[in-house]
Amino acid sequence: MREHQVGRPLGSRKPTRRLGRGTSQGQGKTAGRGTKGQLARTGPGLPGWFEGGQTPLHMRVPKLRGFKNRFRKSFVAVNVGTLANYAAEGKVSPDTLAAKGLIDKEARIKVLGDGAIASKLEVHAHSVSATARQKIEAAGGSIVIIAQK
Repeated sequence: MREHQVGRPLGSRKPTRRLGRGTSQGQGKTAGRGTKGQLARTGPGLPGWFEGGQTPLHMRVPKLRGFKNRFRKSFVAVNVGTLANYAAEGKVSPDTLAAKGLIDKEARIKVLGDGAIASKLEVHAHSVSATARQKIEAAGGSIVIIAQK
């Protein structure tokens, strides 16, 4: 006996239901669709998102407004006027600011141009505004841009 000669086991294949082919089949007349109504008719029927007259989910959910950039890199703003307060040996860096408790150790710093600076400072920051750069260099200081991760 070969594989193609073996019969299939009983009950492994069921015949398809023949709808609307007479009462003796058990699915005659209305063919299992009930009587009348939108779902009894032929055609596409109801869309998949229809909720029977209840307010649909897409109308119940509050809509998002605007756009949130997932890849935004946030900075902690530090003004030029306050740099002298946080200087250590003529230097201002994220480490000196974190030691004084102004920022977290992992925070990025952007120096902004509000205030005046009189002392010569070496400023280490991730970003510097144009007015802050002018004020620091006018006071004789220098800026070192830290490479961002």
